[in-house]
Amino acid sequence: MSTRRDFFKKSSLAAIGALAGPAILKGASSDVGSHQYGKYPERRKLSVLSYSFNSLVGRGMQDIFGYFETCRYRYNLDAADLWGGHLKDFFERYDTGKYIPFEDTWIANVKEALEERKLFIPNLTADGCHVMDFNPERTELNYKNALEHLRLAKKLGVIGFVRFDTGPGWEMPNGRRDWTTEEFDFTVKRYKEYAQYAYDNGFRVGAENHMGPSGEWRNLKKLYDAVDHPGFSFCVHIGGWKGTGEEKDLADRESAKFAAHTHIGWNIINGPLEEKMNNLRKAGYPGYYSVEVPNDENQYDIVETALSKVRTVMHKWDLESLSNG
Repeated sequence: MSTRRDFFKKSSLAAIGALAGPAILKGASSDVGSHQYGKYPERRKLSVLSYSFNSLVGRGMQDIFGYFETCRYRYNLDAADLWGGHLKDFFERYDTGKYIPFEDTWIANVKEALEERKLFIPNLTADGCHVMDFNPERTELNYKNALEHLRLAKKLGVIGFVRFDTGPGWEMPNGRRDWTTEEFDFTVKRYKEYAQYAYDNGFRVGAENHMGPSGEWRNLKKLYDAVDHPGFSFCVHIGGWKGTGEEKDLADRESAKFAAHTHIGWNIINGPLEEKMNNLRKAGYPGYYSVEVPNDENQYDIVETALSKVRTVMHKWDLESLSNG
């Protein structure tokens, strides 16, 4: 099974679906006010992270426009949860460590494609832009690329979340599990800058329980408290924490009320899915429930299975609302 964590270490619906058709609306405007972030119109908040198709991207069989077509017309979704690998020049930017601005013509084409399909972006994973790296030169390169991803989010009208990993690395030296004071202070300062830009342009930014110390809830909560900005939040990869099973369950419950976005892995889809989704619902989680599945020779089918299982839980919620109404 391939996960995004594995990927980056190596490289440096059925009847229920018919009940869950999305509302039709125009694509989000890029000049939405700062108070609008996360204020999605009433709809089924369901998406698939485009990393789920990373094997097809690697084989040249799907680009960002093919992904949009898949979301809208194969799965009847109204949202596109973008992984950085679907962005232009991703591998040159990430693998070779280059600063490559997004061409305005390409941005315009992507925005037009979103609007044609009545899709919007609830989340953009800005990979290759982690806030701090053990290599100071890479830290500054990532900063330039992060600013460019923020510009892209504004231009595309993201009204949800943009994820920048924390850094400084996937594995921490000498077995340490936290940032040094210097690393932490630098990371907080950068996130405050990003958060202000995001707040001014109608979305939020933040980390994920993904890279280095951020994989532990105590560290991610410490970061959240230190940044202390309405434009800052985080994405929770459900069950993706470091620690024992009990520690992961506790982290899922406690982080639910702070999360701006979520990714639901295959192990959760085929495990305690309803419990985890109910954690989020009870906490008042406002964002999208986005599935992230492993590579498979029948990739489109496995994504459909995952979406169908999430839709089934949502349908139960609808029935509960009707019976309680």
